Amino acid sequence: MFIQTETTPNPSTVKFLPGEEVMASGTADFRKIEDATHSPLASRLLKIDDVTGVFFGSDFVSITKCDEADWQLLKPVILGIIMEHFVSGQPIIENTFSEDTAVSDQDNGPNSQIIIQIKELLETRVRPAVAQDGGDIEFKGFDKGIVLLALHGSCQGCPSATMTLKMGVENMLKHYIPEVLEVRAVN
Repeated sequence: MFIQTETTPNPSTVKFLPGEEVMASGTADFRKIEDATHSPLASRLLKIDDVTGVFFGSDFVSITKCDEADWQLLKPVILGIIMEHFVSGQPIIENTFSEDTAVSDQDNGPNSQIIIQIKELLETRVRPAVAQDGGDIEFKGFDKGIVLLALHGSCQGCPSATMTLKMGVENMLKHYIPEVLEVRAVN
């Protein structure tokens, strides 16, 4: 098994590409070992000193390190763990894991058509670009012209994330949906 690595716009995050599917659908973001109990791979990776985040995308694993750590020392350890995991045949996420569905009930209010448009633009234009950089963007809400988005993976804590949200995502959403006044990041 050959695992490729790619840098991301976030100097603290590297994208690992195992050459096979990581997540069949959705994404998963782990920042604390307590949150990774249903992911054998994330648990092992978060046990590495200096690893502060693990993010699973469709065909990649993004690893975030603390600022003081050196990628030259961390990469071999991470590569070994990812390779062992894929060779073992263990699942990435065990079946008992359930994703947060906090947004689904917002689709039926007076803003439902706007929300559908926002989600469609995020899904078709923003998420693919963000995934290329080892991250993800998640719609969290729309209220009084303000779109709330959560950043995951390499996007979380990235120095250029604010500029991407304001100059890229906000401008695009305002262009296509006049009701959008602002985009804000939420945790």
